[in-house]
Amino acid sequence: MSTDLTSPPATRVIGGRTSLGITWPAWGWSLIGVLAVWALIIIARPGTPFEPIAQALSLAPFLVLVALGQMLVITLGPGNIDVSVGTIISMASYVSVAVGASAGPLAGVVAAAGAGAVAALCSVLAILLLRVPPIIATLATSLIVSSATLLLADASRNAADASLRVFVNAKVLGIPVIAIVVLAITVVIALMLKRTRFGLSVVAVGQSARAAERAGIRVWAITALAYIASGTFAGLTGGLLAAFISPSTVLGTSYMLDSIAVVVIGGTLISGGRAVPAGAWTGALFFVLLSGLLNLVGWSIGAQNILKGVLVVAVVIVSATAAGTGRSSLARLRESFTSRTIKKEKNNG
Repeated sequence: MSTDLTSPPATRVIGGRTSLGITWPAWGWSLIGVLAVWALIIIARPGTPFEPIAQALSLAPFLVLVALGQMLVITLGPGNIDVSVGTIISMASYVSVAVGASAGPLAGVVAAAGAGAVAALCSVLAILLLRVPPIIATLATSLIVSSATLLLADASRNAADASLRVFVNAKVLGIPVIAIVVLAITVVIALMLKRTRFGLSVVAVGQSARAAERAGIRVWAITALAYIASGTFAGLTGGLLAAFISPSTVLGTSYMLDSIAVVVIGGTLISGGRAVPAGAWTGALFFVLLSGLLNLVGWSIGAQNILKGVLVVAVVIVSATAAGTGRSSLARLRESFTSRTIKKEKNNG
């Protein structure tokens, strides 16, 4: 391939790589979103420029933790999504407080994560044994967990352990300790996806479950582990949020939609086969900062959710077209309009 030395080559992004050979990261657009919203907040509320980021780093780690589990599920491919994470967070907050009151804060957090795993196991049984579509299975689990949460709330008489509250609010050099811990977990997940059999299998199943099965991968086992991991992360988040805020029956309500949105906006393909752990951070920071900006200008929660939904749909359409997964659908849509037009012209003629 020859290069014209008389003029510089144009820089175009093709499949994640520019014509100059520079790779554009999947989380790059969400990072641009973070910087743009950050700048708007500084303009709308002049003050210390790093204050919005500092506040976001206190809230984003909890969303990142849920998003990492959701990311593993979504990476499995079309139709895989966990809508039970919100109710699991709420339930786990009460489990953490109840167990922590008698066995200590660490045992409480571990119990919360375990409760999330058990709840996810219900979804796994429905998906693998009863062949229920994942969104229906996790929705059913969500209803069961919601009932359990109400029972736990009626029996709850305790508050989160003081030492756990100190931990989730602690800072080192102005950086929340919880952010450092979740960042370490993110690095572990990223390495797992690239260097372990389980991580590579998750990506392989997302690219083609049939091909993965022919290659000797136990698709059912990978699916089960991904959903259980999602439930475990949601349970862990609930246990930590119980100390950061307080247990509540609606504590995890916003995390269901937000975790999906963060994963998609962060660069993970909704069609599966590509996981972007770093995107969980850029996506979460974008959403936390965006919520802060919209609150600043007086938007209601309902209006914010509408905007989030529109953003997710837009990102899904753009990513599907860029990756090629949406081209066949778009082509069929154009063909259907074309055929209808031709039929009308024939009828009129």
